[in-house]
Amino acid sequence: MLVYCMSISIDGFVADRDGDFGWTTPPDEVFDLHLELNRGVGVFLLGRRLYETMLGWETDPAMRDTPAHTAFADVWSAIPKVVFSRTLERVQGNARLAGRPLVEEVDAAREATDLDVSIGGPDLAAQAFELGLVDELRIVRYPMVLGAGKPYLPPVAEHVAFDLAEVRTFGGRAVFERYRLGSSPGRG
Repeated sequence: MLVYCMSISIDGFVADRDGDFGWTTPPDEVFDLHLELNRGVGVFLLGRRLYETMLGWETDPAMRDTPAHTAFADVWSAIPKVVFSRTLERVQGNARLAGRPLVEEVDAAREATDLDVSIGGPDLAAQAFELGLVDELRIVRYPMVLGAGKPYLPPVAEHVAFDLAEVRTFGGRAVFERYRLGSSPGRG
């Protein structure tokens, strides 16, 4: 299953007009959710910016400053990652640069694991969404209205139906929503 998980504002943006996403810093219970979700990931496909943002979890010992952070760093470091970039010539940690088109990399990742394949970074995920590859959306929604910025999902030409599979609230500070692609996609 290809899963797209990101933190977003109430109005559906992953970053504000200036590209800032500092408002998505998770409180402890949401951090624990991210740890739980990543334990179920067998391969992670990500764009350059997300790769660079997350690289510290594999390379910076200072990120292991609490037991929860150490647990997350251990889980994150163990996940094989495929990085899509037009500018990077090499990557570090448990990662490799994508060498094939997105569809082929998704197929290879699905074949390589019995766990979820996660895709991250709104630009890369938008490509997967437009190709009909995304099976599940996982959203951590923060009580913030940005008005503009980088959208979580691309514009679509046809309706795409999802079924609500799960909702969890975190003390008024965030809501986790999980949607599975509908059995009848509802296109058109």
